[in-house]
This record gives sequence, structure tokens and C-alpha cells, in this order.
Amino acid sequence: MAIFENPAAAIDGAYPHQPARLRHNFAGDPLFSLEALVDLAAKLPPSSVEYNAGEIPVDQDPAKTPSNGLSIEETVRRIKECKSWMALKNVEQVPAYAGALERCLAEIDGPARAATGPMEKKLAFIFISSPGSVTPFHMDPEHNILMQIEGSKRFHIFPADKGLVTDEQHELYHSGDAHRNLKHRPEFDAHAVAHELHPGDALYVPVKAPHWVKNGPEPSVSFSITWRSRWSLDEARLRLANHLVRARGGDPPPPGAAPLRDGALVIAHKLATKLGRRA
Repeated sequence: MAIFENPAAAIDGAYPHQPARLRHNFAGDPLFSLEALVDLAAKLPPSSVEYNAGEIPVDQDPAKTPSNGLSIEETVRRIKECKSWMALKNVEQVPAYAGALERCLAEIDGPARAATGPMEKKLAFIFISSPGSVTPFHMDPEHNILMQIEGSKRFHIFPADKGLVTDEQHELYHSGDAHRNLKHRPEFDAHAVAHELHPGDALYVPVKAPHWVKNGPEPSVSFSITWRSRWSLDEARLRLANHLVRARGGDPPPPGAAPLRDGALVIAHKLATKLGRRA
């Protein structure tokens, strides 16, 4: 059985730069039952489980995110009342979830490949959240399709090309000197589009499109399938190269303003990375 309903038509003309709504048939799958998620959390290494209190502001300082005081298993089992947010990261480490990821991406591969080349660095995440929990304002480096499995959420997504994130912030993020969380300002909200997601709904989120999420009145489970592309990886390489230029006192133009320069810097960064690995 197909997972997505006509995915090529859903993302045609939107991918890779604009959000797109899809429908999926994964809601109710046993892989996402409470007991299955407790078992999955136990199988993952501690570094692949992130969880904290869920009642936090949109622009939560990541260094001050409060703990919920519970164990991983308690958090999953008590998600209805424990006011928490949890991410099970890189769940493709477990074969059953690796299979789910590959099945999903196989249905997206054709239109994605035509626009941005082969899929690379394929990863999957599961988000388990209490009613009313908030995922703070942030950006992610991957192409992402978020599939709502249980409960509901309001997904506030902002355009990646409106200057809400400065070039310096992009560069610091890729250099590892800045967190994915971003500072939210009220004036940003004029650019936001809010998507109501219920079981069976999915949303394509473009690379580094800022967003924040508010859960509905029930516990929520979401499955996020992500991948990188030649296009997204080259953008990251350019940001890193510009970071080095800026660190040496230069003032690099924004990506796209000087395409020949951008291309030369991407090639130079690739060569430097290869040489560094051989050294």
C-alpha cells in the first residue's frame, strides 16, 4: 500500500523552496504505538533521545531549557499529563524504522531527484509531545516531511528568503557556533503561515525555513523523514566558506548575489575538505 497520496502532484512546483501539504496513510501504524515507542526509546543510545519540559516560550534559550525530572520511559508512558516534549533522533538506527523511512522516501525520490539530485544523509525522527507543548522557533538543515500520526499541532512556518535569519546566523549555525534555536521577534509573525496538522496530514518543510510548533489538546506523535541534497549540501559549504571569509575581516556577499564566486567557493571548500581527510 502506498504511504503518500499522489506525492509528486503535492510537491510539484513547491519543492525545494516552498512548503507543501501532503496526505499519508501511516496514522495508526503499530510502529508508532505507545508500547512500540517505549521499546524504541530503550533501544536508542542516550545521545539519540532529547526530552524536556514542554511548556516553554517560543524563543526558549536552549541553554536554559528546563528538564521534566522524569526518565525516558516515564516521559513516554506519561506523555498525556507530564507536560513534556521528546525527540527520538536517528530512529533509522533500528531496522523497522529504517524500513519505514526508506518506504516513505522511495515515494518522494522521483520528484525530489528531478529538482535537487539524489537523496543523501537520510534520517528519521519521532516527536512525542504532551498537550499544549511548544517546539521553539528554530531552523533545520534538511529537507523535511513531517507526518502527523496522532493528535494535532499547529505548525507555524516562515519563509527562508525573507531575511529573518541573518547571513551571519546561517554561517555560525553551519560552523557549529550557534544553536538551531532562533530569536523570535513579534514582527516576524506577519510572514508566518500556520498549518493545522491532524492524523493523516503531512507537511514538506524547506531547508532552513524557520518554524515553531504548538501542540493541540491531545498527546501528539509525529514522524519526520529528512534528507540532504547536493543543493542543500552546497549551500552549507558556501555558508562555511563565507564564515571563514568573514572571520578574516571580509564582508562576503549573500548567497546568490555573485553566482560565479559562490560556485568557486563551494568547489574550493570541497577540495579543502578532501585534502584535510587525506592529511
